[in-house]
Amino acid sequence: MKSRQVKNNLARWMISAGGVSVLFTLVLIFLYLVYVIKPVFESATVEPSQQIQSLAKTTLATGVDELKEIAFDIDNQGIIRFYQIQADNNRQKSQLLLERDLVRNDEQLVSVYSSNDGQYILLLDGGLVRIVRPTFKAEFIGDTRIIHPGLDFPLGEEAILVDEQQQAIRRLSFAMSTERATFIAVTADQRLIKTSLVAEDDFDYDPEYSAEYQVVKENVDVINFVGITPDMSTAFVAVGDRVDVYDFADEWDVPKRAEFIPVTEPNQHITSMALLSGSSSVLLGTSDGQVHQYFEVAAEDGRHFKRIRSFAVSDSEAVVELYPERYRKSFYAVTESGLVGIYYTTSESELWKGKLLNRGQQVMAITPRANGLVIAVDSGIELLKVDNEHPEVTWSALWQEVWYEGYPEPDYIWQSTSGSDDFEAKFSLMPISFGTMKAAMYAMLFAVPIAISAAIYTAYFMPPVMRRSVKPTIELMEALPTVILGFLAGLWLAPLIEKNLPAVFMLLIVLPLTTVLVAFVWYNLPKQYKVLLPEAYSPLILLPFLVLASWLAFALSGTVEDALFAGNMRQYLTNDLGIDFDQRNSLVVGIAMGFAVIPTIFSMAEDAIFSVPKHLTSGSLALGATQWQTLVKVVLLTASPGIFSAVMMGLGRAVGETMIVLMATGNTPVIDWSIFQGMRTLSANIAVEMPESEVGSSHYRILFLAAFVLFVFTFFFNTLAEFVRQRLREKYSSL
Repeated sequence: MKSRQVKNNLARWMISAGGVSVLFTLVLIFLYLVYVIKPVFESATVEPSQQIQSLAKTTLATGVDELKEIAFDIDNQGIIRFYQIQADNNRQKSQLLLERDLVRNDEQLVSVYSSNDGQYILLLDGGLVRIVRPTFKAEFIGDTRIIHPGLDFPLGEEAILVDEQQQAIRRLSFAMSTERATFIAVTADQRLIKTSLVAEDDFDYDPEYSAEYQVVKENVDVINFVGITPDMSTAFVAVGDRVDVYDFADEWDVPKRAEFIPVTEPNQHITSMALLSGSSSVLLGTSDGQVHQYFEVAAEDGRHFKRIRSFAVSDSEAVVELYPERYRKSFYAVTESGLVGIYYTTSESELWKGKLLNRGQQVMAITPRANGLVIAVDSGIELLKVDNEHPEVTWSALWQEVWYEGYPEPDYIWQSTSGSDDFEAKFSLMPISFGTMKAAMYAMLFAVPIAISAAIYTAYFMPPVMRRSVKPTIELMEALPTVILGFLAGLWLAPLIEKNLPAVFMLLIVLPLTTVLVAFVWYNLPKQYKVLLPEAYSPLILLPFLVLASWLAFALSGTVEDALFAGNMRQYLTNDLGIDFDQRNSLVVGIAMGFAVIPTIFSMAEDAIFSVPKHLTSGSLALGATQWQTLVKVVLLTASPGIFSAVMMGLGRAVGETMIVLMATGNTPVIDWSIFQGMRTLSANIAVEMPESEVGSSHYRILFLAAFVLFVFTFFFNTLAEFVRQRLREKYSSL
């Protein structure tokens, strides 16, 4: 007895420890997911980092290298100076590395423009410009890395004549490729001109070029801002309170105005303009402290620029400068008093706002990696650290419709990667969450009726001899790897269904009719024929007829398709009914996942029904109830907690399934209930994109957020299942 007591206590403690360890593991998983996800919802911060003494008296432009180790500035004399940034923030140790004069003695520097690709345009008198690009080359001496600053002149060191009439240039914008460079400029005599430089070979190897001069428009109104897209196909010209859009696609014809963007609010004037990364959107700062984003939207009469969203920078001050980031859809807005706001267009969010500049001090630059700011101050150059790793992620961007560049309207879109550096990431979790529920729903629609019906028949009606063979066989299906089911569904079942669509729909009618007809005939057969087949195996008589009915459905599929659908049912669905058809669709997923879920539901439901005490069924039958009445009124009610648990376990399995939906769907993240459309689920999305995501990136953390959502889904369903199961058990425990 003492030995038995020790064993009982040991078993109890081991079981308790196992249960606690499982709960502890779940809590750890939950906390780790939260730990990885948390940074994407943190606000941006801007903190002072370092100050560097500068020799420049009046700074026109400033910047820093990619690693923030060397800063530079360009003063009003056209001298560029590079300074070593010390790690210990000691201003006295900041040393001058390189100084070079960018303007010759016979030239006069008017102003400096910076492009978003790291190039600086020096605007000289007489319609001349010079393009310069600061360069930073790394050299390793032992374990020490040394960065050497330098200069590159993409179009040669000679000044470039932009206006052949040699008039002073008031406004300028520039873009170039390896074979062509284009300037759009406003001259002092009120001409809007376009100057193109065509490389004789390739600008990367030879700066030689031929120039083409065009006058876009003469006697123009006061033009405040000009901008040209990096592909040199479109130019934006801010004239008064509107923006004219010019089509530069034809290199030889004189550009003409394609359309104009009006500023419709009264007493509102354009005070700044910039092109967002990718140049699909134009940002307009206004006199009332607003920044408006415009991009082209498809309409019935073509594509037109439309105001998409607005950002309130100030209530009383004009927005005087706009600084877009190089690779993201973020931008910095600066007001007259030096108030700086950081905004992200896609998520339509204000990330940070604060006073960084003095009034009239507008020389600022964003670091190449967008992790800092460089500001020209009276005492030199000030560096600020910007922590803004995940500006594109907000709850509204994840779960609400967002109007993305180039789309006709707001929509739920998941598109995490692209081949373009200026790609606008689309991280809506709605399509993949919807796809998860859609896949689970179609799988359950296929699996639940079959599994529950099979469980009822096997546990209540099937002869014991047959049950001992059938139940283990169905349960053995659960051991079949889901990757095999997904492989068969994607490469065999999907093409089969596409080729024999009429047969699939005929099966829905033929199989039930065959079952009823065979049962009716068997029931009315004379007894001398029935006794030829042992009662234990009588259900097997149905199988050959079902196989025959299925064969006939597929054999007649072509004939029915020719007669009713002009020989192509898929084309009929698409062209006549307007229903899109994907080969790997919800029907394929429902069937494949249904086969994976059926064993789970069947096994648990069959055990629950078979475990109903015999005295309950015997008592019901003894009181005169039929077998069907006993089944419905006694057996199913008593077994309902177990049946419900079986269904919820099957649902949990369907929600978390990965390989089948990965291989049997088109993995298209769309929101569409159509049974002929595919989907992308949370689990499949994680499996596909996690290996290619950059660790620590927004994409990486949002995939963990998708895993967290999947975790919450399964936790919710399991909790609901347990709650309902307990209520059912309490309600029918008295039977």
